[in-house]
Amino acid sequence: MDKLLSVILMVGILFLVLPSFLKSNSHLKQFLKNLSIWIVVVFIILIIVYLFK
Repeated sequence: MDKLLSVILMVGILFLVLPSFLKSNSHLKQFLKNLSIWIVVVFIILIIVYLFK
């Protein structure tokens, strides 16, 4: 149940951030750079969550 809640929260944050993220990243190079940063941030958060459970 805790994992499901974590997934729901991450998807909710994604829906809140996605419109602004897409609007501010009109160029492909900038979009890929920012997307890679977001992927790293999400993986770090997931690793921290799974290490402390």
